Amino acid sequence: MMKLKTAIAAGVLAALGATGASAQDKICIGYQLPLTGDTAQYGQGFRNAAEIQLEKFNASGKLPVPVEIIYEDSRSDAKEGVTIARKFVDNPCIVGVLGDFTSTVSMAAAQVYSRAGMPQLSQTASHPDYTKISEWQFRNITTQNQEGPYNADWMTELGIKKVAVIAEQTDWGQSVVAGFTKQFEADSGEVVFSEYFNRGLKDFRSVITKIQRSEPDAVYTGYFYEDGANFLRQMKQLGVEIPVFSTSAAYNPALINLGGDAVNGMKLTVTFLPTSDAENVKEFVSEYESRYGEAPGQFPAQAFDAVGIMLDAIVASYPDVTREKVRDALAATKDYPGVTGVTTFDENREPAKELTKAEVIDGAFVGIE
Repeated sequence: MMKLKTAIAAGVLAALGATGASAQDKICIGYQLPLTGDTAQYGQGFRNAAEIQLEKFNASGKLPVPVEIIYEDSRSDAKEGVTIARKFVDNPCIVGVLGDFTSTVSMAAAQVYSRAGMPQLSQTASHPDYTKISEWQFRNITTQNQEGPYNADWMTELGIKKVAVIAEQTDWGQSVVAGFTKQFEADSGEVVFSEYFNRGLKDFRSVITKIQRSEPDAVYTGYFYEDGANFLRQMKQLGVEIPVFSTSAAYNPALINLGGDAVNGMKLTVTFLPTSDAENVKEFVSEYESRYGEAPGQFPAQAFDAVGIMLDAIVASYPDVTREKVRDALAATKDYPGVTGVTTFDENREPAKELTKAEVIDGAFVGIE
């Protein structure tokens, strides 16, 4: 009899796994993100924003059953990301996954999700190859194939002819350089210096000296806020006054907190500004500040929208919520009204979003024309 009960239980579990749904007393989303390690601050921002979005949704009555988010700490480690992915695909309650933070971890986990048929939506994986992995990968952030040309055209319009490019030594950093260089050279510009650095580099002075010797009109950078603050402080200490441009990855209030006056004048592209007059942005910023005592940066805003997009896909799939139906509903996402702008996925599951030019002025990110 015990063997029979075990067999029946296994059969039920297999059936649930095939549909990707439980008995629907609740519906689950998996969220893999760094909660410890060098990039834990990003993962914490994702979770903060996700909790606001989830609580708002569950209180809305859009579904007769609650949605739960199951968080797993990837530590920004690709091997850990794969382990989490295997765990998530074996959980029949989970019908869709969010994350990871970096392109490297997102793409490693994507191999598991693509084979298992699990929809994956990353809020920050901007490597051009991420969504090429399979039909199960989505993202709601602009890629370096979008940001690079946009910045290249912007700099060309400003009369900049020669640029030095530096970026962190990762898949993402390489995509920053490639996305920018191709368009800048097509605009008849010249990249006079290019170098990669390891994330967490403490001393940029030798790199800055090389940049100065190459006599560029401006510097284009691919870094996150810790490295950005360090680089800009050392530029100021060495008295190097070359205009610096960057990607949306540098947009974080902590960049200004760490870099101080040295950050003023840096230009970058963004899809979110907490000073926007849009009602949904004001509501999100107010709630985030009330709960966590600080204004959200772009990455928490990306997470807030990613969770909202996934929840809308679950609603569209209800009551027969399967992983395949959630994937199809994600693919049909059109004009999602997020705090990072309107999101529509194209046929390659890439977001068509509008970029905004910004500059750090008097210690604040300010949108500019």
